[in-house]
Amino acid sequence: MYKIISCIIVTLCFNLLVLNAQEKYTFSGTILEEKSNESLIGVNIIFPELSTGTTTNEYGFYSITLPKGNYNIVISYLGYNSITETILLSEDITKNYALSDSAENLEEIIITKNIEKLNIKAPQMSVNKLTSNTIKDIPVVLGESDIIKAITLLPGVTSAGEGASGFNVRGGAVDQNLILLDEAIIYNSSHLFGFFSVFNPDAIKDLKLYKGGIPSRYGGRVSSVLDIYQKEGNSKEFHMNGGIGIVSSRLLAEGPIKKDKGSFLFGGRSSYAHLFLPLFDNDNIAYFYDLNTKLSYKINNRNNIYLSGYFGRDVFRIQDTFENIYGNSVLNFRWNHLFSDKLFSNLSFIYSDYYYDLKLNFVEFEWVSGIQNFNLKYDFKHYIADNFKLQYGWNSIYYKFNPGDIKPTVESSGINPFKLTDKYAFENAFYLDAEHKISDKLALSYGLRFSTFHRLGQDELNIYENNQAVIFNNDFKIYEKAAPTNIETYKRSDVIAKFFNIEPRASLTFQLNTTSSIKTSYNRMSQYLHLLSNTNSPTPLDVWTPSGKYIKPQLLDQFAIGYFKNFNDNTYSLEVESFFKTIKNRIDYIDGADLVANNAIEQVILNGKARAYGLEFLLRKNEGRFKGWLAYTLSKSEQQTKGRTPNELGINNGNWYKTPYDKTHDISLTGSYELNNKWKFSTNFLFQTGQPATFPNGQYQFNGIIIPNYNNRNSNRLPAYNRLDISATYTPKPTKNTGWQSYWVFGIYNAYNRKNASSINFGRNYDTGVNEATRLSIFGIVPSISYNFKL
Repeated sequence: MYKIISCIIVTLCFNLLVLNAQEKYTFSGTILEEKSNESLIGVNIIFPELSTGTTTNEYGFYSITLPKGNYNIVISYLGYNSITETILLSEDITKNYALSDSAENLEEIIITKNIEKLNIKAPQMSVNKLTSNTIKDIPVVLGESDIIKAITLLPGVTSAGEGASGFNVRGGAVDQNLILLDEAIIYNSSHLFGFFSVFNPDAIKDLKLYKGGIPSRYGGRVSSVLDIYQKEGNSKEFHMNGGIGIVSSRLLAEGPIKKDKGSFLFGGRSSYAHLFLPLFDNDNIAYFYDLNTKLSYKINNRNNIYLSGYFGRDVFRIQDTFENIYGNSVLNFRWNHLFSDKLFSNLSFIYSDYYYDLKLNFVEFEWVSGIQNFNLKYDFKHYIADNFKLQYGWNSIYYKFNPGDIKPTVESSGINPFKLTDKYAFENAFYLDAEHKISDKLALSYGLRFSTFHRLGQDELNIYENNQAVIFNNDFKIYEKAAPTNIETYKRSDVIAKFFNIEPRASLTFQLNTTSSIKTSYNRMSQYLHLLSNTNSPTPLDVWTPSGKYIKPQLLDQFAIGYFKNFNDNTYSLEVESFFKTIKNRIDYIDGADLVANNAIEQVILNGKARAYGLEFLLRKNEGRFKGWLAYTLSKSEQQTKGRTPNELGINNGNWYKTPYDKTHDISLTGSYELNNKWKFSTNFLFQTGQPATFPNGQYQFNGIIIPNYNNRNSNRLPAYNRLDISATYTPKPTKNTGWQSYWVFGIYNAYNRKNASSINFGRNYDTGVNEATRLSIFGIVPSISYNFKL
């Protein structure tokens, strides 16, 4: 490990000395959308004679340093007209560009082969990007475009279950995904228990999913990073767009605060199916709403500021007996500063909050829990040369965990007020990333992240004999809660436990020819937060807890290798990747673990390990009337918790067992066909191996009570999952580019009415006395229609 770190540092120093000794000039600037002044992420700036180039960062800034000379430059971005011009680079040049929508120009734009080679040359692998338009083309349940449902159609990504929140990446758990919205952490990504995601596609500008080869600037999770940026708003003129569907509607407004200098964006969504329930004499309520906002202002050519926020709530009520309210709130202030044409910086102050409130009126109590964090981060991107770039910075996060606060709802309640002990933690990280082009065929991306985690003092902490909060009962061969031997009290400034981890990252690409390459990557990552859940799929009731004296941080090592090829000038592309990863200290639960309102959660948790490996295949058609992709994943995901001593059995007798998110086969086919300028048709088909489950294999009687006997953990499976969705988009006036523009979307989710099993419950039929299994299916066939507009 230390040899690797030393090599990275020596290599960085050597390259800095060599590159600084060369006389070169810098070409830099910002690339915006012509109509709105919205910055564009990932625009290609290509110098064909040198077979080199760069791309814009998350704020539309680019910089490249080249030898003195006369060069052709090509600026291209999917869906926009390319710009081609000649520049004389005899001094540092700063130049901004505005790209126009290619839909406004009927002439075809031809992109040269040099531009398409960037996908092959870049060392970054295991990354998927989706545009807002692509997401809107994918048919989904109830007609609402959904980011989370869209990414589950990609290889290596599966849903947590129909009607369940979250997603699983390469055999990882839901809590192992870092979800960022404008750099702020989102702890629950779903509305209505997974029916919708919290992301309004109208407000989203860019989406990247990192499954492997994750840069050092990201940390805190061991499975994936979903990085989402909101639009900044139109600083030229006022616009609105939205949609009206069967169960929900949305509206987004954007415009200038000061023309060409500042802009605003406000967006909102809400479901309203509950409004019709009284017509059917039904007092139940289930709805959600969310708000997106962003303010942007350009102070001068070197300084920009942004204020963005999100607020979402779900409300679920069953008459007067049960009420559940939960949701996310985030606020982020960012300052972009350009120190020079080679050094770009971003300073962010971020607040994030996840709130959960459960009222059970029939037992007369309310339970409130949540997690808050305050985040300060400072990032730099240093464009040293055309073949060498650095990114570095630091990040500090302060956490407050509220495991639960129980209150009586009426004075006559028999429930006594009870507050679970709050937990506090402080996480820090420093990182350095380098992008290094060694030659025309070989490119590297390597970096290092140093992370620390301090579990801070709390009011009370249980102390156990031998520091073991779980003991093994040799007589009954089961794990039990240990009795505390003492209770210690700490000040908030005290440190209960501290962890330090060094996380090297590296990716390499070797170009075989002009259309294909081989890539490989390695990741070491650490995760200090854990999601406590006693269900196969996450629910809003689940509670986050930090690492500490009895719970260790998770540590990941992941290796990946892949083959990438473009066909027919990038009309088709092929990606084949294989991965293997291991995770230390993956939490596991003893049998009968009680996770709700447990003030000593360490008494039901053991530290185990996990592993996952597989093969991913993605074939895309990127151009033409028909576009789409075929994705296939063959994988395995397992967990193991051995006994701590030779006398202990461990979980599942210490043997490897399938995780709840193990899906051997995962196939998805997604396509869209543009029949003419009025009609567009889309479809997707999914097939997945059934979710692992534990079924009873017999029963016995004890004192007249029938007790089921269960198989080993997750040794059974639900039936295989498959589904076909179709949709049609109709645009009445496709040539209209100003004023009120609209289109209709007609969809059918689960077109052949497949009754996919969400779960299988076992019980006795009281009428016949026969044991039986009952399959629960959430969705059958679901038609939808929505009207969408923009102004």
